[in-house]
Amino acid sequence: MMFLDTVKMSLSSIRSNKLRSGLTLFGIILGVASIIGVMTAISVVQLTMEKEMTVLGTQTFQVQKWPNGFSSDEQRRAAMKWPPVTLEEAQAIREQVQSVDLVGTEFWDGGKVASFKGYNTEPMVSLCGGSPEYAENNTHFIANGRNISRMDMAAQRRVVVLGSALAEELFPFSDPIGQTVKVDNRKYEVIGTFIPKESAFGGPYQTLALIPGTTYTQLYGKTDGRGFPRSANVTLHAITPELLPDAIEEMRQVLRRIRNIKHNEPDNFYYFTSLSQIDQFNESTKPVKIGAFVMGTVALIVAGVGIMNIMLVSVTERTKEIGIRKSLGAKRHNILVQFLIEAVVLCNVGGVIGIFIGFGLGNIVSAVTGFDTNIPYEWALFGMGFCSFIGVTFGMLPAIKASKLNPIQALFYE
Repeated sequence: MMFLDTVKMSLSSIRSNKLRSGLTLFGIILGVASIIGVMTAISVVQLTMEKEMTVLGTQTFQVQKWPNGFSSDEQRRAAMKWPPVTLEEAQAIREQVQSVDLVGTEFWDGGKVASFKGYNTEPMVSLCGGSPEYAENNTHFIANGRNISRMDMAAQRRVVVLGSALAEELFPFSDPIGQTVKVDNRKYEVIGTFIPKESAFGGPYQTLALIPGTTYTQLYGKTDGRGFPRSANVTLHAITPELLPDAIEEMRQVLRRIRNIKHNEPDNFYYFTSLSQIDQFNESTKPVKIGAFVMGTVALIVAGVGIMNIMLVSVTERTKEIGIRKSLGAKRHNILVQFLIEAVVLCNVGGVIGIFIGFGLGNIVSAVTGFDTNIPYEWALFGMGFCSFIGVTFGMLPAIKASKLNPIQALFYE
């Protein structure tokens, strides 16, 4: 019961000094909100990215010359010197890697215009020169018509499978199958359409135009727009999730042997899975997390010093009150606990407000981008724990000073 009385007295003291308490809370709110806000924003992006990366599934990985979107300038410069990933290498992987059952190839180019009977789309069509494995390896399946086939590849046929939004835009009132469309001013027969598949990161699924990879290289040549030899993205599907590590290692050994890479030399190609991309994202955001944590910690420490100063002033102002309590039987630890509780409650009230503000600020990313909202509760718990630590640490000195006051001297203090 004594402890509850101490808590009530602490809260009463805080309420009686609203302005002082409010000013003290400001630093705590700022520190906690900065940490929680950044961590929430990153978690929003990460949650959405994890959903996006499931396009590769637990059995699929990709091999390519160029690093993915979370790469450094150094990695991109190194990749410029590497040879392209070729269709011949993809065929060697298909024949020699025993742990995979599907090996697909993709060449990509964006910003194309599609047209039908005088109607032109915006230059937002993503043209993919792919193989029949594209659909299953990217979990992007056919809705109507058919997929491109090996016969289409062998004959370099000018056929196309359209993304759902692109098909809807070009053929709002008619069946596109069998119609002739132009993509980048080249004619193709529409043989199929894909199921709707949206991407929070602006992926190409909705506005995709998939043509046979051999047709793509025949039309666009072996050099890309930057002057580099055209390089394929190769997607591989392991027979089972358990065989994924074996499939990756087998693929590496096949490519290293074809490229005559010595045992002490690094790979001159990139490969990634869904999990590795998420890990790379976490690594790339680590400096931001550290920066937010450092800034928030500094703000909390400054606020903690402010709390200590205010509590010291409070001890001086309440000297007679402390003397009365001691004369009525209060022990040193009762006074110590009362002042510690005041400091901890102040910090945690600020922490709670800062957490809610941080969640709100972090989820602004959701409002702007359309990503799913997320609340990282583990960071909320961390914030409350950190606030309690600050309260105990910086409230200890005033609490000790108050508990050591001589009751006789305190009673006659003016």
